[in-house]
Amino acid sequence: MTPPFPTGSNSDLGRLYRTMRRVRSFEERVGELFVRGQSAGSMLHLSIGEESAAVGVCAAMKPQDTFTTHHRGHGIFLARGADPNRMMAEIGGKEAGYCHGKGGSMHIADMGLGHLGANAIVGGGIPAVVGAGLSARHKGNGAVSVAFFGDGATGQGILYESMNMAALWKLPVLFCCINNQYGMGTRIDNATANTALHERALAFGLAAETVDGLDVEAVAEAARRLVDGARAGRPAFLAVDCYRFFGHARKDKSPYRDPAEEDEGRMKDPVAHARARLIDTGMTAAALDAMDGEIDAEMDATIDFTIAQTEPPLASMFRDVYAPTEPEPEPVRARIARVLART
Repeated sequence: MTPPFPTGSNSDLGRLYRTMRRVRSFEERVGELFVRGQSAGSMLHLSIGEESAAVGVCAAMKPQDTFTTHHRGHGIFLARGADPNRMMAEIGGKEAGYCHGKGGSMHIADMGLGHLGANAIVGGGIPAVVGAGLSARHKGNGAVSVAFFGDGATGQGILYESMNMAALWKLPVLFCCINNQYGMGTRIDNATANTALHERALAFGLAAETVDGLDVEAVAEAARRLVDGARAGRPAFLAVDCYRFFGHARKDKSPYRDPAEEDEGRMKDPVAHARARLIDTGMTAAALDAMDGEIDAEMDATIDFTIAQTEPPLASMFRDVYAPTEPEPEPVRARIARVLART
């Protein structure tokens, strides 16, 4: 059984820790699925080390809120309430997945949970939240839309166009930059002269802050403040500083990073930090170990679930691509067979 968390000023920390631990455990199993050769596609990107950004910001969101993610978005979707079995099935390219196995790791979406879509294009999901924010304002439903992206996207012009439009129209939007210090193999201070990324947003008139991702409570507090402001018509930008524990993608062994730097960076572990804080406030290591064991068992089961599922049938190739009322295109294989049958 999941142990009770201490009450009082740190009562939220237990829930934040549990969600971060679920994200960490899930991502470890995603890596295992890849090593087994049972993930769909040739690439996937882990967010280990960045859990506080996903969990802290999602803790500030309400059910009606929407969001987009980048290609490193598994943890964000899980923090938002996604079913880990369906997520893993999608990563495995199986019919039981959120997009029936056709989205894979980098293109998971689910409108029911407000997920407007992950995007493998750097910065590609950012402008969608401007449209979602405009829609929310016209509908008056009190929704906020959040764009999650990495520091590499701060080199994309679409971010600045989106921030300008959101500020100009006073849209309920939060731009959340998860700054893991690397854009693929390039360290951020080799790519930009001013690494205080939130200062760029200030120039557009947005409320903007940077927060240390080591402390999930600090992230949640900053996110709550900025999300509440966005809900009232003041769009915002939040940069969460963290460290990407592993390479850009699962195949990347990060030869561009010094081992000493990686060792130091991995000391900035938000999961370990939250666990230590919980022990300081009265939880026992044994109680946390029991909860961690439950979580690991839950995530182990996602692999078994995924392996047991079937791949999407060929007949579903055009499902969700064309409107239901449109006739489906004739597959090339069928067209060739039809032509050859006439000869």
